[in-house]
Amino acid sequence: MKTKTIGFIGGGNMATSLIRGLIASGHSPRQIWVSDTSAELLNAHADQLHVNTARDNATVVNEAEVVVLAIKPQVLREVALEIAPLLKHKHGLMVSIAAGIGQRSLALWLGGDTAIVRCMPNTPALVLTGATALHANANVNDEQKDLAENILRAVGLTLWVDDEAELDTVTAVSGSGPAYFFLLMEAMEAAALQMGLDERSARLLIQQTALGAAKIALESADSPAQLRARVTSPGGTTQRAVETFQQGGFEALVSKALHAARDRSVEMAKQLGAD
Repeated sequence: MKTKTIGFIGGGNMATSLIRGLIASGHSPRQIWVSDTSAELLNAHADQLHVNTARDNATVVNEAEVVVLAIKPQVLREVALEIAPLLKHKHGLMVSIAAGIGQRSLALWLGGDTAIVRCMPNTPALVLTGATALHANANVNDEQKDLAENILRAVGLTLWVDDEAELDTVTAVSGSGPAYFFLLMEAMEAAALQMGLDERSARLLIQQTALGAAKIALESADSPAQLRARVTSPGGTTQRAVETFQQGGFEALVSKALHAARDRSVEMAKQLGAD
């Protein structure tokens, strides 16, 4: 992969994280191209990351063997139609990290024979601890699958899904997931302040507890239910808190929230995709 030229259309936070991850893994900045509408952003990339920059997307498409579409879903159709004529004589790989736009729409805009990998990363990619699910269309060969996986692995964990529809569930679970944990941390902090802790102490304790719990879960072969049981002493403080959560319908509310997020992902695909 380190010999491939990789282009990014869009130089925002997620693209920046991917570029930093690629460089940290040994990819030469001289083999990375970035285009963006912001001259200020491009200048920052050139000065800080020493990558190639361009104001026009055509340059990136012409220079790169794989192009990452790192732009907002609302402008993806316009950009895809703009670069489609350039792809007719190229057999490169297009990787989309734009939420809500399915491969059917991308293929209609880019050309039916385009090799497309659609990805659903999440915001922890910004600190190189992301979780990304990928799905390839029938035009993607094994080498291109490896290439796409290596690009996204530069910012965290990757996994492939067999059915593109699963990406809607992935969006609900990991794509939107960080916000759920932030919401719990926010509520815990508010309660801690009500019970007398100062803000700095409460926040630090909650953040470290979240980190520790995630680390235990990642390093253990046990299920979350088993891990919870192990730290819940009968008749103790943890059991009282967990029972209070459950009496309030915690599990049902989580299920309802994730179903709502998945359904919204499906709606967005219909609203923003091809007619």
